[in-house]
Amino acid sequence: MVSQRVVVKNPTGLHLRPAGILCKTAMQFKSLITFTFQNTTANAKSVLSVLGACVKSGDEVEFVCEGEDEKEALKTIIEAIESGLGE
Repeated sequence: MVSQRVVVKNPTGLHLRPAGILCKTAMQFKSLITFTFQNTTANAKSVLSVLGACVKSGDEVEFVCEGEDEKEALKTIIEAIESGLGE
């Protein structure tokens, strides 16, 4: 299991479009990918779960990856978040 904290930089947070990009990125991996924000744990492979976390710009989330490709998954997810998820 690997984890890392990252600050969401999107001006509008994780609304539908960036949440979809995050999920699409996460689904490329076999590992279980979740993130925690405040007292909520969300499945990064579920758009509804990501949207339900209500992550806004400037919020810090912690991604946790667990599985055979966990290191690559975490690196790719963090890069996607830091690049703004297409925004």
